[in-house]
Amino acid sequence: MPSIRVISADEHRDYLATLPSASFLQTPGWAKVKAEWRAEHLAWVDDSGTTVGAALVLYRQLPRLKRFLAYLPEGPVIDWSSEQLGDWLGPLVRHLKGQGAFAVRIGPPVVTRRWSAAQIKEGIADPAVGRLGQVAPLDRSAAGARVVAQLHELGWRHQAPEDGFSAGQPQFVYQVPLVQEDGTPHTEETLLKGMNQLWRRNIKKADKEGVEVTTSDPATTAGDLKAFHDLYVHTAERDHFTPRPLRYFEVMYDALNADEPDRLKIWLARHEGDLVAATLAVRVGQHSWYSYGASSTEKRDVRGSNAVQWAMMRDALAAGATVYDLRGITDTLDAEDAHVGLIQFKVGTGGEAVEYAGEWDMPVNRVLYKAFQVYLARR
Repeated sequence: MPSIRVISADEHRDYLATLPSASFLQTPGWAKVKAEWRAEHLAWVDDSGTTVGAALVLYRQLPRLKRFLAYLPEGPVIDWSSEQLGDWLGPLVRHLKGQGAFAVRIGPPVVTRRWSAAQIKEGIADPAVGRLGQVAPLDRSAAGARVVAQLHELGWRHQAPEDGFSAGQPQFVYQVPLVQEDGTPHTEETLLKGMNQLWRRNIKKADKEGVEVTTSDPATTAGDLKAFHDLYVHTAERDHFTPRPLRYFEVMYDALNADEPDRLKIWLARHEGDLVAATLAVRVGQHSWYSYGASSTEKRDVRGSNAVQWAMMRDALAAGATVYDLRGITDTLDAEDAHVGLIQFKVGTGGEAVEYAGEWDMPVNRVLYKAFQVYLARR
């Protein structure tokens, strides 16, 4: 049975570098982004002392009490194919209890179901279908089902919000595989072929209109982040969400790129000198994520958003990534739902909707955990 020990951020970083990928929310740099949480880096070691798993734990203190929610976003990074997950999670819970945790929240990076773009389009067109779960999936993961069954048996509690977004990270995401079914990498041509006609036409139109997509470099980072943030605030006002402050993105840029150069990139799409779209992309090993995006209300017809997404996909492909991840979607397929536009935009890439196992809680102190649930419900 592997045992737990505390490690340094450098040891954590070195271990993750040996893996094909891990969520950027489980990297040492993410601890600096979430500075309002206390961070701890953990490793699982086998009998020979070899590191076989790792975790970034974020502790959030309860008001007026020295008790904490221990949160492992999209983690831990362990062997989730194990038939004995208790051997991995048991030592983790015991360690976190010793650190004052009243509850532990994990996010197993394990896929449970997938749906094709064609299935989603058919579901949206069918008035009898309101949710993704009403559509028979293209694939059900046996490995994912084993993880879910074991977590239930071990007493973990699934957090299942109605709209598919959990208290922390989304359970449903949209991804474009960058590897074909026969195992060979996609080419730019085959990726384009997989997109719908509207996406291909918009990419072509952006090129014809002269939209130029660039990435930031160290000499222009400060100005480029400010330009991104200004457009992001404009987008937030238009789309009615609360924007994060510029400082958040400055810390995120510095922290993730301190782990590895170019881990986070700023992408800017301009038309005749005007910024029409801007995004942030993150890559860890073979997994590339579209993290944040912004677009101008003016000049939407030059299709800057499609141009910048296409540039990020091509960059991920060239870097050897196997997945381009457009992050969260809700599970709604109701054509009248305001959220359906997001999934329709992403479906145009020709990728697939992916359901992960979601987030799971282990109450350590049941009284405090119940009080915490009541507090969240009242917020």
